[in-house]
Amino acid sequence: MDVVILTQAHCAFCQDAQRILERLAREYVLTVRNVDLNSAEGQALAQAGGVLLPPGIVIDGQAVSHGRPSERRLRRELDRMAASR
Repeated sequence: MDVVILTQAHCAFCQDAQRILERLAREYVLTVRNVDLNSAEGQALAQAGGVLLPPGIVIDGQAVSHGRPSERRLRRELDRMAASR
């Protein structure tokens, strides 16, 4: 699964999201990349997914989270997406 973390400078929750997704990548097949929320790509992804604040987490083109990340919620979304493949 392709995971994009929409980040901003000096964002503690963005660092949390990175750590959580690094742990989850040990259990799921994930490609994780960071995109600056203020970049053109970041703005387009944020608008398309209704991401209001960083970090936004987009999995396979679908926004699944923004703000303080929850490992439990991300795991649930990854399980749901894996099951629908």
